[in-house]
Amino acid sequence: MSVLTPDLCVIGGGAGGLAVAAGAVQMGASVVLIERGAMGGECLNAGCVPSKSLIAAANLARRARGGGELGIEFAAPVIDFAAIGASIERVIARLAPHDSTERFEGLGIIILRAEARFVNSYTVRAGGADICARRFVIATGSSPAIPPIPGLNAVRYFTNETAFANRASLRHLVVIGGGAVGVELGQAYRRLGAEVSIIDAQPLLWQEDPELAAILAETLRAEGARLYPSSTITEVERDGDSGIAVLLANGERIAGSHLLVAAGRRPNTAALDLATAGIASTRHGITVDTRLRTSNRRVYAIGDVAGGPHFTHAALYHAGIVIRNALFRLPAAVDYRALPRVIYSDPELATVGLREATARDAYGDKIRVLRWPFTENDRAQTERDTAGMVKVVTSANGRILGAAILGCGAGDQIVTWALAISRRLKIGAMANLIMPYPTRGEAGKRAAGSFYTPTLFSPRTRRLVRLLARFG
Repeated sequence: MSVLTPDLCVIGGGAGGLAVAAGAVQMGASVVLIERGAMGGECLNAGCVPSKSLIAAANLARRARGGGELGIEFAAPVIDFAAIGASIERVIARLAPHDSTERFEGLGIIILRAEARFVNSYTVRAGGADICARRFVIATGSSPAIPPIPGLNAVRYFTNETAFANRASLRHLVVIGGGAVGVELGQAYRRLGAEVSIIDAQPLLWQEDPELAAILAETLRAEGARLYPSSTITEVERDGDSGIAVLLANGERIAGSHLLVAAGRRPNTAALDLATAGIASTRHGITVDTRLRTSNRRVYAIGDVAGGPHFTHAALYHAGIVIRNALFRLPAAVDYRALPRVIYSDPELATVGLREATARDAYGDKIRVLRWPFTENDRAQTERDTAGMVKVVTSANGRILGAAILGCGAGDQIVTWALAISRRLKIGAMANLIMPYPTRGEAGKRAAGSFYTPTLFSPRTRRLVRLLARFG
């Protein structure tokens, strides 16, 4: 058994773990990285990259069908799932070298392709090596959660880890879960020709702004998806030789050809033997403080496994926090106040800061809610894509508390609002920002400007203008 004594041992080669390892070694630390599966983790291999590649194909099919609105007619798109799958594989292959073993070994990192487990509070064993590091970072991510539905284990189903390997057309996809993954993939498969039914025990996208989520739900219905929000599943069973059926508590039976389970995530902690190292955890993940330290002060946890926001960009943010703490002993702490999130549906739904309901809980009626629809935006009109709106929540004095955007390119537009919230700006900063014309960003500026409408166009203002006019 060999013994390694690096400054830092990172467990997990996903986005967060790779960011910590690369940053630390380039700052002079010695690093061991342990990964039991594919380098790049969930995001590259079974999450963000393949899902957005599939969505791009689905959106192209939708645009082809809707070309008549712009005076251009296309033939009905021919959907080739094998070709779509091959295209997704090519995208992953183009990005994989950035996350590869070769690249990180080239940086000077020792990489162990094995499963890791703690053998005491200061040692991790992986393959034929014991790693006694000065600090450890657990970045093992999460896996699809499989709900305990009777009969589910007796049928075949997809998760995000297996769906992108599919090379056959789907007649009717039934989706268990109406969160981001369920909505994104459900809409994509609908646009690629499948019938789609989405079931959730909660309202669709219940964690998002309900006003905007309701508009998005209507879009999905208009495209032909069947939605079953706030529905309890009692059983899953086989339907014929190869189909499945989902039984609801209200007596409905939804029969389909394929099933996708998108019912949340569970942290990847089972193999780590955390208790041996004195690391506290719950079913939601490893318990950490605001500096991402576990109950074992040698060990940090980042990303999904830390039980926080399940986003790749959150894991990358965590990586910076940990590097400052572990290498420089700076008391850096997480601050999620300006953490954006995006549902990559069409239209996209992007949010940062407080939702309206949360702001009301915190500030009572002393908030302002500003809206500007994309029907009033010139760029949206020229693109014949006016779905959605910008919605902003401020305090009574104009402090920006939160923003949500439903519309084309919402994920890009939300960045400006994230910056405003992170810098504690007031709404006047956005109202006075010069936006290029014509862009969708103007809708945000117009929403911000509406904060001042009651004052600017009030009788008092008109009296003041008439008074000043008397002086020439």
